[in-house]
Amino acid sequence: MDRKNFLKKALTGAGVIAAGGAVAAVIKNDIDELKPLDMSKQVGFNHHPGHATIMNDNTVLHKAQTRGRADYGWLKTNYSFSFANYYNPDRMNFGALRVLNDDFIAAGMGFNTHPHDNMEIITIPLEGVVAHKDSMGNSGTITAGEIQVMSAGTGIQHSEFNHLKDVDLRLFQIWVFPNKANVTPRYDQIKLPLERKNELNQILSPSPDDSGVWIHQDAWFHLGTFDKGKTVNYSLKRPATHGVYAFIVEGDFTINGQALNKRDGYGLWKLNELTIQVDSDEARLLLLEVPMMS
Repeated sequence: MDRKNFLKKALTGAGVIAAGGAVAAVIKNDIDELKPLDMSKQVGFNHHPGHATIMNDNTVLHKAQTRGRADYGWLKTNYSFSFANYYNPDRMNFGALRVLNDDFIAAGMGFNTHPHDNMEIITIPLEGVVAHKDSMGNSGTITAGEIQVMSAGTGIQHSEFNHLKDVDLRLFQIWVFPNKANVTPRYDQIKLPLERKNELNQILSPSPDDSGVWIHQDAWFHLGTFDKGKTVNYSLKRPATHGVYAFIVEGDFTINGQALNKRDGYGLWKLNELTIQVDSDEARLLLLEVPMMS
């Protein structure tokens, strides 16, 4: 599939859900790939798993090999949730977390100019350099060790390319439903502070005055690299209404008794705290705390 057709497939649809407090509402959205979500079938709310989803009363396990996959030549990607040609009704979202794409983009290639609205879009480069340009006048590059966020709001257009002509690009792109519709579009990009090893380092929050970037949602992201044998706890900011999606970037962990390996995803809710045991050296973990959209 060429880039034009990929973008058309990935960015057309009918609507999205935004969660604000205890109320979820449908936001009209004619350009994102998202479909209206049936709240009776969402994770944590009588969600019925498919064969590749391991579900308990307050957890959901997505093993790395069960993710959606696509190879477009210039783009090789794994989808934790339904996206583009990958559709799995059991994997539409985890609360306000809608997209977690693990992208490998060939040297010099990328996404031509395309639109978004009413979505919080976060890009975390792992290797290489992203070239970004948008309709707000922003133009530049994002490298590993930085994080980029766009609040699409009333609508933006942007392009993303591998800036380097001889090195492939690896990145995570994450979409989070906003807690308000039709905000003024905004862009932010920061160099993350030097990561403190064996700690969870905050990289995103709801507040412009807090560590990391901020978004229009009651969400917190943390990233950390750990030595084997370490144990760390994470206390939820909003345990009554939130869940945590743990994504294993590298290595092996055990979280609340569940063994996890590279690129596994593990969602937990209805709890106050995670106990995270590190089972390999240089293990890396991304924690995404989001509202469960009740």
